[in-house]
Amino acid sequence: MSADKTTILIVEDEPAIVELVSFTLKEAGWQVQAVGTAGEAWEFLQRRTPHLVLLDWMLPDQAGLRLLARIRADRQLQPLPVIMLTAKSMEEDKIAGLDQGADDYITKPFSPRELTARIKALLRRKSPEHAQNLMTAGVVALDPVSCSVSLNGEKIDIGHAEYRLLKFFMAHPERVFSRNQLLDKVWGDHVVIEERTVDVHVLRLRKALKEAEALIKTVRSVGYMLSEK
Repeated sequence: MSADKTTILIVEDEPAIVELVSFTLKEAGWQVQAVGTAGEAWEFLQRRTPHLVLLDWMLPDQAGLRLLARIRADRQLQPLPVIMLTAKSMEEDKIAGLDQGADDYITKPFSPRELTARIKALLRRKSPEHAQNLMTAGVVALDPVSCSVSLNGEKIDIGHAEYRLLKFFMAHPERVFSRNQLLDKVWGDHVVIEERTVDVHVLRLRKALKEAEALIKTVRSVGYMLSEK
């Protein structure tokens, strides 16, 4: 899974729907993975964590709601954004989906533009590191559109990995992340990197931030965080 590009898992057994949704999402610039059953989806989620799941209600092996309940019961997967994509349009069905833990609910047939807009809105809420708004922390500003970082208004040179690391920290200020969590969230859980590599990139990031290096705090025996305190 690319750490830079948002990956969306489609759990849907109708080929025509998969084709339409895949085309729509790729046009929006997202990576797409698709599976046709709840069992295949669960196997995928054990190997890789996407940024969002589009989940059909009626699947061949079990109801999508059962998979959703399983996701919400899993400590690692619990925060994963999930949108139900279903032909069930009754109000009680929608309430059942939202009560089970769905973040949003879109009924078929759907507008591709509306689907894209709903996904963008949910990602802004759930995964702020994928937002395109200017981020600031103290004298440091990060512009996701131009992929640039400035210090007191002056652009600084920063490596690609350090940029991604800073962007993630700035999206989640005052939160401590272990080295394993940073490996998963910043580099992607398919990349084989040793934990001490995180320490190297943190050192490089601090060096790039110059006088603002104190923003990146070491939390003894836990990991790292960004804090202005």
